Amino acid sequence: MKAFQEMEDQFSLPLFNKRGLTLVRGENALVWDIEGRRYIDCAGGHGVVNVGHANPRVAAALAEQAQTLITCTGSFYNDKRALLLKKLIEITPASLDKVFLCNSGAEAVEAALKFARLTTGKTDFVCARRGFHGRTMGALSATFNPNYKKDFEPLVPGFTFVPFNDFSALQKAITDQTAAVLLEVVQGEGGVHIGRKDYFENVQKLCKEREILLIIDEVQTGFGRTGRMFASEYVDLQPDILCLAKGIAAGVPMGAMLCSAKIKASPGKHGSTFGGNPLACAAGLAAIEFIEEHNLPQQAFEKGQYFKKHFKGSELAVVKEVRQIGLMIGIELKKKAQPYIKALQEQGVIVIPAGPKVVRLLPPLTIEYELLDEVIDKLTDVLGQTTLQ
Repeated sequence: MKAFQEMEDQFSLPLFNKRGLTLVRGENALVWDIEGRRYIDCAGGHGVVNVGHANPRVAAALAEQAQTLITCTGSFYNDKRALLLKKLIEITPASLDKVFLCNSGAEAVEAALKFARLTTGKTDFVCARRGFHGRTMGALSATFNPNYKKDFEPLVPGFTFVPFNDFSALQKAITDQTAAVLLEVVQGEGGVHIGRKDYFENVQKLCKEREILLIIDEVQTGFGRTGRMFASEYVDLQPDILCLAKGIAAGVPMGAMLCSAKIKASPGKHGSTFGGNPLACAAGLAAIEFIEEHNLPQQAFEKGQYFKKHFKGSELAVVKEVRQIGLMIGIELKKKAQPYIKALQEQGVIVIPAGPKVVRLLPPLTIEYELLDEVIDKLTDVLGQTTLQ
């Protein structure tokens, strides 16, 4: 185990706070380290493996496509790409007509920003405090947390930040140079803060009245995570642009920007070497079909309700608030979360932070109830410890 860890430390840039585990195998909601110890994975690659680790349907599609055709530039047509594009339009809000395929959520956001400026001829964006949209220069400019941004300034100009769920503040931030409003329905990295329906109704109405584009980032909330195929369904959104990634292809790198017919595009305005390659498209198609056939959004809703009923967070002194929608769960603590995250890992449960005081759970939507019970028991035990520092 140490040899592989030392090798990574020697040759990779130190950009991640390593967790001390060498993970080598996964099956549904479980992963195993190189020493054979088993963990319940409630991080899920930061919400990527909605259909579970090593999903047989996705693995078979990848194996078949890898022996058929791995890459195919967008200058040529491809069967798997065409099928995935059709499927994405079928399952997303009716306002969306076209798709740009890329490789990550940040790339989807970058495309959204470019096409918003191209379409409107305007330069500015209104975003939310606590919002997170990625780490590339444009997406980072739309991200609120100053700690992510300060070492890379000057960033792209034109971004204003207002409190989330505060329509009055957003309305006041609009100017005649506002190209778009960019929001998450649920702020994941920002602490699992859930948008109110009346807030989004007002935002959507304002955007239509002022001819401002509405960009919705569902990179983390898409593909069943919140108990609906997309969180937009909870608040009746029909965005002009929708950004997707994470759960789209079961862990194979893929992102997508979907847009309405009003968005301008022409050859040369944007592109991607690997975006929409047949291998990723085969994985995406298989993953979405699995989500539909096994009704994973409904499973996420029911399992989220089960968690809410059985996890007695309000009885634990360290817990300030539990925020939950489907299988997207944020447990805000009165202390720093990191000691509890470490203790949970030692107990065989992998979770991730969402800010300094929030423990976040993003398990596969296929997690068994038996494992959910184990997670609830260990959360209760670890969060019940008052001596962790």
